[in-house]
Amino acid sequence: MDSGFVKTEITTDGLAVITFGHPAHNSLPSYLLKQLSEHIQAAAEPAVKLILLQSDGDRTFCAGASFDELLALTDEEAGKAFFSGFAHVINAIRRSPKLVIGRTQGKAIGGGVGLMAACDYCFASENAAVKLSEISINIGPFVIAPALERKIGLSAFTTLSLNPTTFFDSHWAQRNGLVHSVQPTTTEMDKAIDEFCNTLFNKNPEALTALKQTLWQGTDHWEVSLYDLATISGRLALDEEAQRSLREFKSR
Repeated sequence: MDSGFVKTEITTDGLAVITFGHPAHNSLPSYLLKQLSEHIQAAAEPAVKLILLQSDGDRTFCAGASFDELLALTDEEAGKAFFSGFAHVINAIRRSPKLVIGRTQGKAIGGGVGLMAACDYCFASENAAVKLSEISINIGPFVIAPALERKIGLSAFTTLSLNPTTFFDSHWAQRNGLVHSVQPTTTEMDKAIDEFCNTLFNKNPEALTALKQTLWQGTDHWEVSLYDLATISGRLALDEEAQRSLREFKSR
């Protein structure tokens, strides 16, 4: 349980680059979710103008929840605590006074798609693709549902959640508002991110903070509702069918 990392590097321009990584396709066990939310909160310091959220490597952005940890759950309280980790991260992004930019270089599954949805502005390479696999393991994408519905709408969220074995490509994600910019390669994506950030570095920080607050208007109830949804996920993850499905997925 000590694998993986979260680190923050602040550039001279004031960009806080938060990077997370895990050997299992950048999946997120609870200790990494906790670190990720803490790093996002810490990046609210005055020297920071923008936050860039990215993952390690060049293939998978984030495989979502840690299957090892889901299989180790013993009671509903532990289940709620685990899924609350995703709620902590989403709320940390929502509460941050800084605009959070997402960098998606590859596939995103489950909670990884939720991270993309929580970002204020999201870049992707053409290698990026998204999938909500929760229904196929007999649970559901409950905690990340509000972030996704807010970003892509109910119809597109329904399409994602009820097609749990299908990867939807980066252009589908862009058409439906999950991604704002798709570039042919990772190199071109990084160049586009640099250009985007450079246009904002010298803008009035108070104006950017006010815009951030405007973008998230009407979501204060997430302070409670996301944790209520974590209770549902935690209970379902303990179900015998869910545990069997998780074991089958892990053995593939």
